[in-house]
Amino acid sequence: MSDSSASGLYGSDSSLLGPVAAKLLNLGVLKWVIAITVSLGAILEVIDTVIVNVALPNLRGNLGATLSEAGWVSTSYACANVVIIPLSAWLGYRFGKKTYFIFSLVSFTLASLLCGVSVNLGMLILARILQGVAGGGLLAKAQSLIFETFPAKEKPMAQALFGLGVIGGPAIGPVLGGWLTDNMGWRWIFFINLPIGIVASLLCLLFLPRDDKAKLNPSDTVDWSGIGLLAVGLASFQIMLEQGQEDDWFSSHFITAMAVTCVIGMSLFVRHELGTKHPAVELRVLRYPSMIGGSIYSAILGMGIYGITFAIPVFVQDYLHYTALQSGLILVPGAIASAVAMIFYGKVAHLLPGRVVICAGALFIAGTGISLMSLNPDTGVDQLFWPLVFRGLGSVLIFMPLSIATLGPLAKKDIAAGSGFFSLTRQLGSSIGIASITTMLARKEASHRAVLVGYISAYRQPMVDRMQMLTGNFTAHGGDPVLGHRNALELVDRIVNAQAALLSYSDIFFYVAALFVLSLPLVLLLGGKADADAEEAASTAH
Repeated sequence: MSDSSASGLYGSDSSLLGPVAAKLLNLGVLKWVIAITVSLGAILEVIDTVIVNVALPNLRGNLGATLSEAGWVSTSYACANVVIIPLSAWLGYRFGKKTYFIFSLVSFTLASLLCGVSVNLGMLILARILQGVAGGGLLAKAQSLIFETFPAKEKPMAQALFGLGVIGGPAIGPVLGGWLTDNMGWRWIFFINLPIGIVASLLCLLFLPRDDKAKLNPSDTVDWSGIGLLAVGLASFQIMLEQGQEDDWFSSHFITAMAVTCVIGMSLFVRHELGTKHPAVELRVLRYPSMIGGSIYSAILGMGIYGITFAIPVFVQDYLHYTALQSGLILVPGAIASAVAMIFYGKVAHLLPGRVVICAGALFIAGTGISLMSLNPDTGVDQLFWPLVFRGLGSVLIFMPLSIATLGPLAKKDIAAGSGFFSLTRQLGSSIGIASITTMLARKEASHRAVLVGYISAYRQPMVDRMQMLTGNFTAHGGDPVLGHRNALELVDRIVNAQAALLSYSDIFFYVAALFVLSLPLVLLLGGKADADAEEAASTAH
């Protein structure tokens, strides 16, 4: 008995299988074992994308980093993902899907070890870049392997299994990260990857079929020039965003140089990609209006969704004094809402117009931003529950139909290239969103503090009365009027800083809401229903 349903991956030739896999093939369960095995690798990457956020406050304190500097721990990973995504397809064809997937798993595991033993912020950022390079191939290749393993009639069930794992990652990640950070230290959010990565690597060695050397393409060329220009342009742009606030933007020669490098690098990148036969990023697909609108919206989705997920744990730990575990737990309802919405939407998608669903999702997320603007020192779990649930629902309502509406109008020969570009824009949006939020928080906090300090004056009677009351209270306990006055001033300063921070977060959430509302006209560029090829490519783009 042979498991012919997996013929897309290794055909009926069981010679590509190891002894254990061959036995499972005869039992007819090998395809499901493969699906679980590669999903484990994908889940590892998904969890690591979100697990870091809840540990950032502890990490900042341990390494002596500012919020802007610590933001590089997240953005460096995302940037590395963006650079490696265009290469992942070529690497799979050049070295074999199994070889590349296992190499990515092993490299990701070793990079996680390097993250855990980092002694300073620079070493951690370098390790995160290596982790991002390795992780870039896990999600896409896992999806590809599942598609090639199952026949068409069983693909939806296999994708549901994969989707539940990938959606469950954002629910598991913050809680696991919070528990590890509170009980074992932030380094364990990386060390936990070691046993999982080792197990996943061994399972892949056992169950994935060997790569058929006859189907490899060692002579295929890769656009190294395009990749290099993209890396230079993106890296300089990220450095400009991250360091601009601290270096006073364009008054700094370094920031100006980064801006010029970014413009030159990206201009040369676009020119090169449009002129080469085998581009790393196929920009010609932008001749389709749906690709323009969908890609911009994909970047906006990455900025808004990942931006909120980044900001909330930092806010509740820094200003509401939540533990890392508590900050992880508040993200769980939203992740569960996403999983439920994904399952439900999959059953009724054919009945709902994609554009309408995307608009509804955008309004859900805009409503989340408006709701979060009311955060204050008395905010509790109840006030955060529904906004984060609606964020989870909104992200699915945009995410699920957007890829179909973007790729649907494309010609069959352009779908693969369009899918790769679409995935790149979403990942790029997430890195830009996190970098922009850390920059704007610092800038807006300084601005609000300057305004608030203007109300603190010895010539304003309410301030005089408050200082006299506070000084009297401190003096009653300490006995020294000078020390009591100093303590009163320090308390007022802390109150001003906290209020400035609250106002800056309120501004950020308003900007996220406005971004999704103002971008609604982009849905007019999107297409309608897609054919089977576009649906498959869209699923792979996730």
